Amino acid sequence: MTDRSNIKGKRILFVTGRLAEYGLQEVLNKLSQQLMFKYELMVMPITVAALMTPAWIARHLQIPDYIDLIIIPGYCDNNLEELQQTTSVPIELGPHDLRKLPQHFGLGYQPPDDYGQYDIEILGEINHAPRLSMDSILEQAHTLKSSGADYIDVGCDPGSIWSGVGDCVKQLVDAGFKVSIDSLNPIEISNAVQAGAALVLSVNSSNRDAAVDWGVPVVVIPDDLATLAGLDDTVEFLATAGVPVRLDPILEPIGCGFTTSLERYIQVRKRYPDAEMMMGIGNLSELTDVDSAGVNTLLLGICQELGIRSVLTTEVINWARSSVRECDIARRLVHYSVNHRVPPKHLETELLTLRDEEATSFGKKALDKLSNSIKDPNYRIYAEEGEIHLISAGLHLHDKDPFKLFERLASGEKQDKPPHNLDASHSFYLGYEMAKALTAITLSKQYTQDQSLNWGYLTRKENSHRLTRSRTDKPEGDQD
Repeated sequence: MTDRSNIKGKRILFVTGRLAEYGLQEVLNKLSQQLMFKYELMVMPITVAALMTPAWIARHLQIPDYIDLIIIPGYCDNNLEELQQTTSVPIELGPHDLRKLPQHFGLGYQPPDDYGQYDIEILGEINHAPRLSMDSILEQAHTLKSSGADYIDVGCDPGSIWSGVGDCVKQLVDAGFKVSIDSLNPIEISNAVQAGAALVLSVNSSNRDAAVDWGVPVVVIPDDLATLAGLDDTVEFLATAGVPVRLDPILEPIGCGFTTSLERYIQVRKRYPDAEMMMGIGNLSELTDVDSAGVNTLLLGICQELGIRSVLTTEVINWARSSVRECDIARRLVHYSVNHRVPPKHLETELLTLRDEEATSFGKKALDKLSNSIKDPNYRIYAEEGEIHLISAGLHLHDKDPFKLFERLASGEKQDKPPHNLDASHSFYLGYEMAKALTAITLSKQYTQDQSLNWGYLTRKENSHRLTRSRTDKPEGDQD
């Protein structure tokens, strides 16, 4: 990334291919005014900039004397040593997508130097643990920890006593996990604590007498949620006995007293300004028909502002199956926001899974220019203005429906004859890319051919599947 503080007044040479010339020019016209640098374009004798190599650029590059910096396409490999030996002017790789140049120069998303700190710990619950095999419990525990969980919470079943709880906790502790036990039954809790559980959920007047002997911190809940009855008595009892406590007024689902339950957290915080507190957020993330990332982030923000330093979450229902990972990202976001007193915006893009932070476009006019300048029969795909655009030499087809678009292409529309390069592998490739393009249009995401869509922390990077051009497809001058 270029240091934007050192860019003012610089003369920058941007190296590109014929295909990207017009789009790059439009981006640089705005960017150069914004950051106050001057630029020149060097359009190399090659259509697709992604096909350049540093060695090939070294044989074709002519650098004006007054240039301060050279930026080459990001698809070039990182070994720029040979190219750099040809000039004293600094050379750096740009982004893969020219529309990402603003971010390359430090505009848009750029995490602060001190971003990433947090003070909220995550308890990842293994729900209905007595019903699971030990192998399954260990597998879930490893997944939760790798996602960011600080504690593995062993969830017991109400109404019964799990004889195997001690063995389960011991195996988890021996495997290196910090374990909490989620039960109201003193027998289960005692066995779990003896086996190494370091935290107990939950304690009220029904089991507080036994808590004196456990020797670990406990989470105190009220006997009656609506009135908080029993909470103060249990806190006083345990404090007198020297038992460390965390307070949890219990979050309730929407439609069942959600807002009132939030008020209880505020009330308890005012009543106990220095006490450790916990919030179980699964009652909202698991019991609301909405993707969990936004819900978890909002609740973590509330916790950060109220000084609630522990959250309990579950990953049972499908739409909340990544809650621990979401909470791990969110706790860093809200920590920075609250401690720096800034909104949590333009700080972290990993939680933007459905839609991208920004979706830019070249515009139909620029795409028309591209089609007129291309000399080879290879297809370029763009997703803009609600349509998929298919561009090749002298060809620009666009449609909202990828099936209709392919039919038009295969029929030879706007061509002298049907195309010769739609064999099975190429057709499959085009179909795959157009499906991605349609998804991008549907969700207002950025589409770049031959790259994975950005799904935030869920993104799976793609290997390049772009079909290699044959020698006969090389345009005049593309000799390497």
